[in-house]
Amino acid sequence: MYKCKIAVRMGEARTIALKGAVAAMAAVALGGAATVPSAMAQAPASGPVTINVVDVAGNLALTQDAFELYAKRNPTKVAKFIFTKAPAPELPGKLKAMQAAGRSDIDLVLTGVGFLGNSIEQGLLVKLLPDYSAKFPDLMNNYQAPAAKMQELAQGQGIEVVFMPAGPLIEYNPAKVKQAPTTAEELLAWCKANPNRLIYARPANSGPGNTFIMGLPYILGDKNPKDPVNGWDKTWAYLKELNTCIEYYPTGTAATMKELGEGSRDMTVSMTGWDINPRVLGIVPKDFKVTPLKGMTWINDAHYMVVPKGVPPEKLAVLIDVMAFMLTPEAQAYTYDKGYFYPGPAVKNVPLSMAPKESQDALREYGRPEYEKWLAEFPHTQSLEPKAQVEAYRIWDQQIGAQKTK
Repeated sequence: MYKCKIAVRMGEARTIALKGAVAAMAAVALGGAATVPSAMAQAPASGPVTINVVDVAGNLALTQDAFELYAKRNPTKVAKFIFTKAPAPELPGKLKAMQAAGRSDIDLVLTGVGFLGNSIEQGLLVKLLPDYSAKFPDLMNNYQAPAAKMQELAQGQGIEVVFMPAGPLIEYNPAKVKQAPTTAEELLAWCKANPNRLIYARPANSGPGNTFIMGLPYILGDKNPKDPVNGWDKTWAYLKELNTCIEYYPTGTAATMKELGEGSRDMTVSMTGWDINPRVLGIVPKDFKVTPLKGMTWINDAHYMVVPKGVPPEKLAVLIDVMAFMLTPEAQAYTYDKGYFYPGPAVKNVPLSMAPKESQDALREYGRPEYEKWLAEFPHTQSLEPKAQVEAYRIWDQQIGAQKTK
């Protein structure tokens, strides 16, 4: 019986209960018995260590059971994991203060792109690659192709643990929306004809909101989709027009899904995980639909494992081993969850049949067969670099949502 867990992503909370056991195990692990090069060898621990893990991305909903499985199988290495959650913007300052004081209270951080970029910029993280590449043999080839591109963003200072081709998608109530929009122009026309019936959340606090604004430059044909300051002229003009028929912007995605499910809104922006999981949980009716827009490019997303500087050598040796285990197909199979970060696994050869039975049941009932078609049909790209994301959020806050965010 798995423990109940609270998944927090971009400041949004929801509860996920996960039960059952892994139905099958892969025969080959990615990070087997290879040793750290002698120049990088770590002092052995005198006994099992306690590992303090901080989650700033809602990742524990996907990985906590795999971490606990490692502890169960390796009692001579890990006494226990202590899991806590923290807001991503606050953690870099905390780490900086601890490192200045010569303390090490946090051993491993589970993070999205934002905290990863801030921490790299401030020099807060241990360099993992290529220093410990012997523990991650053929790492890039073991990742799914689009997941390997997301690993590049880590600049050797993080190990990608889960992957999601996020969106953007449009989610709607088919009883109220008889003809779903298929283009950005049709979405704008529908919004103006149905004022206040479309909603999306502030991008800085919302995965779907963030994916929506990052995806629009591709859909609209902007001159540089990777440059929100100088390359998004069409996108910012479009969002200002869309703003005229949107009542307000919630500060998190959970509120948009609640309003959609309750019927106070008929349409929202979404992505794979936020489409599937709220329907599994009963927040949004099962029969609600999603659609891509013409010209879509998938904006991919990922979570990473990073190690703050100052971790004692005996713990670092264990942490490297833990991270290698988290990339084995057996551990990756847990990340299917109930669709929260759909599909979840970052590495190849982790079919749904390996996942816990409850994950299999949820995804077979609430997943969408058309996702496989769309994932193959539309191109993929990484999310914006962290600095560019910050600029996009700043412009949106100032020019779009300043008076309507609540």
